[in-house]
Amino acid sequence: MGIRWSRGGSDGSVLLIPGVATAQSRGDDDNDSLDGLHRREDIAQFPYVEFTGKDSITCPTCQGTGHIPSEQVNELVALIPYSDQRLRPQRTKLYVVLSVVLCLLASSLVVFFLFPRPVVVEDDGIRSVTVQFDPVNTKVLMNMTSSLNFSNSNLFTVTVNSLNCQVLYMKTVIGTKQLDNVITIQPLSQRQVNFTVSVEIGGSASYVYAFCTMASIKVHNIVVFMQTSVKTSYMVRTGQNTLEAYRFIDCASNSTVHQPPW
Repeated sequence: MGIRWSRGGSDGSVLLIPGVATAQSRGDDDNDSLDGLHRREDIAQFPYVEFTGKDSITCPTCQGTGHIPSEQVNELVALIPYSDQRLRPQRTKLYVVLSVVLCLLASSLVVFFLFPRPVVVEDDGIRSVTVQFDPVNTKVLMNMTSSLNFSNSNLFTVTVNSLNCQVLYMKTVIGTKQLDNVITIQPLSQRQVNFTVSVEIGGSASYVYAFCTMASIKVHNIVVFMQTSVKTSYMVRTGQNTLEAYRFIDCASNSTVHQPPW
């Protein structure tokens, strides 16, 4: 509670009036608080103003309002200072070298495992020969059984689509054989195919009949020429192998002895 001093009377006495000073000071404090409240309200209603100096310009994006319109959020691009460490990744050369090495390694593995390799076809010679004679037509009839070895070095299945064999004697065709959808060769495996060609020698070569039936001759070998063509398919690729070989055939008797190729 405040005390107010008052000089009264002609004798200069001082009067103490309690409560008066306190009320007056309280009124001053209330006026100050009301003025501060009004000032804050005025500041809150005052629009944002961007003050720029001579070395600065107004932000063109926010146009001096201090905020970005919500409809432009997805249209604006943030700028990163050049000195930002995010623009200077570490070990860039190491990462590039590792990426190149890994790509080369993956490509090499794909080429090694999936690149088509040719199918190897080898002639395994004559397995057996059966001989018959036709004295009426002076012809020699033979059945020749031959063998072919197939090697598949790929990691996928190979199909032997066709096998075509032709036998010639003195440039004359004396027998043919055609096989379709022969076999299927599994990856990294080998298969053997046996096929029999029927041969007939006569007509202009009727002297062969006399030669093969002549008892005074101990050796009755004749030479025939065999030409074999094989077509294979694997993945999206097709291949063809052609084998040529000369055979010694004993036309006087049957033979079951394996005759390897020359």
